[in-house]
Amino acid sequence: MAFHNAVGPLDLNVVFQPIVDLKTRKLFALEALVRCSADGLSSPPLLFEHAVKHAYCGRLGRAIRELTVDRCPGVPIFTNVHPDELAQRWLIRPDDPIFSHDTDVYIEITEAVPFSHYEHCVSVLNELRSRGRVHLVIDDLGAGFSNLKRIVDLQPSIVKLDIELVRGIDTEPRQLALVRSIVGMCAEQGARVVAEGIETAPELEAVIDAGVHYGQGYLLARPAFPVPPVSWPPAGA
Repeated sequence: MAFHNAVGPLDLNVVFQPIVDLKTRKLFALEALVRCSADGLSSPPLLFEHAVKHAYCGRLGRAIRELTVDRCPGVPIFTNVHPDELAQRWLIRPDDPIFSHDTDVYIEITEAVPFSHYEHCVSVLNELRSRGRVHLVIDDLGAGFSNLKRIVDLQPSIVKLDIELVRGIDTEPRQLALVRSIVGMCAEQGARVVAEGIETAPELEAVIDAGVHYGQGYLLARPAFPVPPVSWPPAGA
């Protein structure tokens, strides 16, 4: 079955999870997360896998960005982009929704998926960043291929730690030391760091202790639309 027959416009939805400045405790940006109600495609990875198989990845990404930009004017947004969209140059079309957003847009590229056409993708990313308020984010650092040199090559504005580096960080001194080292390395490259998947107050305290700049996770806010408020845990929680 063709992708557009399996997934219609009414099957797609976007929810938002706050990314919080850990110094000010205030909202820094919103990450857009796609949701799909089509049978068998409720998982975002499966949704994009199906779209790639049917050469529909670019159109799917654009539909998600249209919903994202329409729903959160005036707030910086993080939006995930599949490497196939870069290879097909969808994002650099002048009428793409990201160029009509009225503040910063952060393009997330997962570190766990290798680029099929690396040099070409880098060229597209550089062209995007030349157009004003578009920034690059390396997602899932510490998962999958874990190529730290990609941070040097791509020069991202922000690096997001994989959830496995955050989970239980308060009970693992070596894990805390590793995250502190990563934050230092990123700072030397001019990149700030987001800790994903923060679920407990001790984890939050640990990532703050490690020097992480921003936090994201169920402890602070769950993905939702309308946009949920940030909930900072009380001291000693």
